Amino acid sequence: MASNRIGRINEEIQKELSSALRNLKDPRVQDTMISITRVEATPDLRYAKIYVSFLQEEKAKDALKGLKSAGGYLRRHLGQALNLRYTPELVWEQDDSIVYGAKMMKLINSLEVDKYEDADQS
Repeated sequence: MASNRIGRINEEIQKELSSALRNLKDPRVQDTMISITRVEATPDLRYAKIYVSFLQEEKAKDALKGLKSAGGYLRRHLGQALNLRYTPELVWEQDDSIVYGAKMMKLINSLEVDKYEDADQS
């Protein structure tokens, strides 16, 4: 029962933070495309780990620093938007799953498959 509630809160946090990121004035955050891939809040809602991915990997470190410095503003925005007893402390993590998926897809596509091998097994 509680996991459903945490899941809904995670979705709401993700939605609110995604909209709040558009309003940040920090050039480190504005200059790159940032996507919040998922949110994991602790059961007591004291902490929320925010996984973000970046379109330009070379700007990821600076953008992550910009997100950490804007954490207070984003947490206040979250507290105003969501009616929770505790507004979670935001912990930012870079999500490499998109890059990893692209790398795996490239490896799979680079494999040579013998067309006649499939016919011999029939």
